[in-house]
Amino acid sequence: MSRAETGQGVRVAAGAVGVVDSRSGSDSGSDLGSGSGSRTTSVLWTFGLFRSELGTTFRRWRTLALLGVLTAVPILVGVAVKIETSDGSSLGGGGGGGGEGPAFIAQITNNGLFLVFTALAATLPFFLPMAIGVVAGDAVAGEANAGTLRYLLVAPAGRTRLLLTKYATVITFCLAATLVVALSALTVGALLFPLGELTTISGTRISFGEGLLRALLIALVVAASLIGVAALGLFVSTLTNSGIAAMATTVGLLITIQILDQIPQLDALQPYFFSHYWLSFADLMREPVYWDDLVRNLGLQGLYAAVFGSAAWARFTAKDITA
Repeated sequence: MSRAETGQGVRVAAGAVGVVDSRSGSDSGSDLGSGSGSRTTSVLWTFGLFRSELGTTFRRWRTLALLGVLTAVPILVGVAVKIETSDGSSLGGGGGGGGEGPAFIAQITNNGLFLVFTALAATLPFFLPMAIGVVAGDAVAGEANAGTLRYLLVAPAGRTRLLLTKYATVITFCLAATLVVALSALTVGALLFPLGELTTISGTRISFGEGLLRALLIALVVAASLIGVAALGLFVSTLTNSGIAAMATTVGLLITIQILDQIPQLDALQPYFFSHYWLSFADLMREPVYWDDLVRNLGLQGLYAAVFGSAAWARFTAKDITA
């Protein structure tokens, strides 16, 4: 992260503080008062800081490049399927199975909406968590590396509020990245393949409108499946002052965990890996919906978020900020 980018974020945050101070009639270093006025000031300052973090994150070229890659994946999959089936042949792997990538791919030629499910299944194991790992790993370490972290803490935010704002920004990026994949896939699917009623994994027929609703729900579940990764990346980010080191460590941990999740000898431990239930979103395409693995997945993500979020807070609040 460049000094210009982070410096801009500090200026915006400082501007937000200035607006709040001018409204409340107090200076930024003094007690902000008590009662409803203090609470209003606190809420306005928090919103200003969150808005500043969002703007800084989504204006970075690195973030835009990550979103560009995520946009390209559904396009490549859709074009590949179109070319493969241009002679009238069908793809293999259709029908039942676990409802993962191959089963969805076989349905794309019949209904372009299945490209949404296929693209999410294709990006969730690596592309999406990698993007989240990069953004989360840079959240605190990048500020320290650029020398702007202590300037953010000069304002009356407090370390806890700043860390929560950073985490909220990463979660927002989780949602944005997932929706980018889904919208790109829906657009490509509509352009290259027919749309209409679709057949669930269970073999029942549902309307296109209900299919769209389930696609949105699946995108939200996929985004929620990444909150554990976001907390892990934020924790790693508090351990170092190097943004590159934090990003590399987070991505390396993601790859390592997914490799371990494929080793049969570790089957007793695998249900506790944050990636183990990621593809359970396919159960939303069953009739009736099979909730067991979905609940396990969301509960596991919440557990990882609580554990690593608490670890990040403990580390950050006790850390000696020198940059």
